[in-house]
Amino acid sequence: MRPHFYYLRKQIWLIPTMFGLAAVTLSIASFYMDLLLIGKIIGYIPPILLTNVELGKDIMGILAAAILTMTTFTFSTVLVVLTTYSSQFSPRAPENFVHGQTTRTILGIFLGGFAYTSLSLLFMQDKTFGHEVLTPSIGILIGFICVGAFAYYIHFVSSNVQVTALVNKLTTDTEDVIFKYRKLQEENYVSMDKWEPGSKKNTVTADSEGYVQFIDLVSLVKFAEKKDIEIEVVVKTGDYIYKDEPIIHIHKNKIENKDLSDFYNIGSERTVEQDLGYAVQKLIEVAIRAISPSLNDPNTANDILLRVGRLLGEMGKLKTHGWVMTDSKDYKRVLYDFSSYKTILYETFYQISKYGNDDISVLAYMTDSLKGAAKSAPSMRHESLWEIQKYILDGLDCTEMKKMDRDYLQQKIDDLADMTKQKRIDLITKEET
Repeated sequence: MRPHFYYLRKQIWLIPTMFGLAAVTLSIASFYMDLLLIGKIIGYIPPILLTNVELGKDIMGILAAAILTMTTFTFSTVLVVLTTYSSQFSPRAPENFVHGQTTRTILGIFLGGFAYTSLSLLFMQDKTFGHEVLTPSIGILIGFICVGAFAYYIHFVSSNVQVTALVNKLTTDTEDVIFKYRKLQEENYVSMDKWEPGSKKNTVTADSEGYVQFIDLVSLVKFAEKKDIEIEVVVKTGDYIYKDEPIIHIHKNKIENKDLSDFYNIGSERTVEQDLGYAVQKLIEVAIRAISPSLNDPNTANDILLRVGRLLGEMGKLKTHGWVMTDSKDYKRVLYDFSSYKTILYETFYQISKYGNDDISVLAYMTDSLKGAAKSAPSMRHESLWEIQKYILDGLDCTEMKKMDRDYLQQKIDDLADMTKQKRIDLITKEET
């Protein structure tokens, strides 16, 4: 995927604009159909579908007003949902609703419906047509489509405003990112061999500051093979970089054109498509908000932690840290510094371990999350999982816990130690046993 296609996909206005242009085209086509064709075949059209111009103007005017009213109500609903998402879940949660295909499509249908009816109303002139017209019937059909879309959108909003729907969506987004990286590793040979490209290098720097949203690694490999060069990507998706900061080093051969902006995209905000850390962060943010004093809903946080554990297990199957990507001839072409598994684990738990250390259920479910990851992750990841468990326990005064709470947590930690083949830790002394 090229960055300009990626940019267009993220724009809210794209789908509504396409619907609007289609509606304008349909309105013009309907006008010429009534003007040039309907008079010749009027005997073959059921009379119920035809109206005189005066009645047609009334119908189109009523439809335009009705569709505009539904559009206004829909925009108001969007604003209410955005406020709910920001205050109840996470400041970064609204983008899942706004950028969703359903919201943009519904807005596009309303925009297209209003554009068709209002423009067709303008074309309805008594002096232009000397016979009955078909355009109002098409307008009525579009009106029914808008009503159906409106009814569906009410159902969609009432379902998605619930935290369970948001968590499911965020989980699916994370699974999609994992699947993309797994597919990338399977289709394009990726190894974790140590490799240092040639010493001579040209550097490609950023022409603006912002977050690295997208890196087209596959195209970079093909480009490197074509130019017979070696490429080192020194930033990761999700990194915030400043203007003139290095992004790519080009090794081996000197090339005149160092503009590789077609292979990456820099924007003002982080995005989920390639940013695995950000996908998990959004889930954890909802969990942290759930255990805040204003909401006090630890069960939601615990449910999220269980899902995160499964996702971390799937991430453990990916090759992490330094990626070496080879071309069709098995030559090493691209070096990409993918985040290490230990870093992913740390960035997942370092905030929630701080805010959840006063709730025994959250502490227990953090351990359950690591146990879930250990079940599906390769054994080489078990040591990292155990280190994160010890990190969660650092600074935790277990002597002040109630005995039953401490025994409950101790049992879960012992189970994790056995699963990862590590020495058990006594919660009171913090010593290995």
